[in-house]
Amino acid sequence: MSRQTEPSRTFKSLHAAPRGFIMPNAWDAGSAKLLASEGFNAIGTTSAGIAFSLGKQDYNVSDAALGVTRWEMFARMREIADAVAIPVNGDLEAGFGDEPEAVAETIAMAIEVGLAGGNIEDKIPLTHALYDEELAVARITAARRVITVHQSDFVLTARTDAAQTHPDDALPAIIRRANLYLAAGADCIFAPGIHDMPSLEILLREVKGPLNVVVGLGSSKGNANAMIEAGVQRISVGGAIARSALGFIRQCARELRDEGTFNFTKGEMSGREINALFSSPPVA
Repeated sequence: MSRQTEPSRTFKSLHAAPRGFIMPNAWDAGSAKLLASEGFNAIGTTSAGIAFSLGKQDYNVSDAALGVTRWEMFARMREIADAVAIPVNGDLEAGFGDEPEAVAETIAMAIEVGLAGGNIEDKIPLTHALYDEELAVARITAARRVITVHQSDFVLTARTDAAQTHPDDALPAIIRRANLYLAAGADCIFAPGIHDMPSLEILLREVKGPLNVVVGLGSSKGNANAMIEAGVQRISVGGAIARSALGFIRQCARELRDEGTFNFTKGEMSGREINALFSSPPVA
C-alpha cells in the first residue's frame, strides 16, 4: 500500500461522514505538525502561506517573477505531506496551466507527492475572469480521468471564484458551475466569498455535493461549528493562520523597536514543548 493510499481513503470518508470537519491550513512542515498535534483529522496547504514564507506574492501577483513556481509549491507540499500521518489537501491553485492537459499533469504530481486531495480553481490567474464554463468543466474532467487511471481515492475539489467575479449574481453562478463540476467528477465544491448563513443554506440546498467553506479571509465573523451544524462538510481557513502569524511577527518587531520590551514572549511555546512536538520522524 502506498503512503498516499490510506490518507486518501480516510480523506474521502471524511467527505461522506454524517458530520463535517475543520481542516486548518499549514504552510510548512512545522505548522503542519503543530496543527496535526491539536487533533484535526486533516489539514490543507495554503498557497498564500507558502508564498509568504518564501518572501513571494500570492493570488494578486504584480509580476510573474514574484509568484511561486509549480516546482516550489510542490516541493513545499511534499514536505508538508511527509511531515504528518493525517490527510493533506493541496492548494493546487488553477492547476498551473490553462489547458486540461496541464491540470491533469498537476493532479498526477499531487498524487505522486502524497497529497490526499487538492483544489482546482476556475479563475484565470492574474485576471479577474473565470475560465469559460466548457473549458472549466473539461479541466475537471481531465483531473478526474487522471485520478481514475491511478486508481486513487484522491479527493478532487473544484473551486469556483464566481463570488468575486460575478458579485451581482454570485449564488446562481456558483450553483450552476458547482453542479457542472460535480457532474464532471469533482468530489467537493469550494466557493470562497460565501460564508453568511442565509447564502450557505441556499448553496447547501442547491449544490449536489459536499461543500467547503473558507473562513477568516479578512474577517473574524462566523463560526465553524455552526456552519458544520448547518450541513457544511468542510471548513478551511486558507492563509488566515499564516497571515496572523506574520501579523504577530510584525507586532513583536514593533514592540521591540519602539518599547524595547519583550511582552510578546508571554504566549510563546517552550523549546522543550517544540522539541517534543517535533520528536516524531517524518512519515516514511
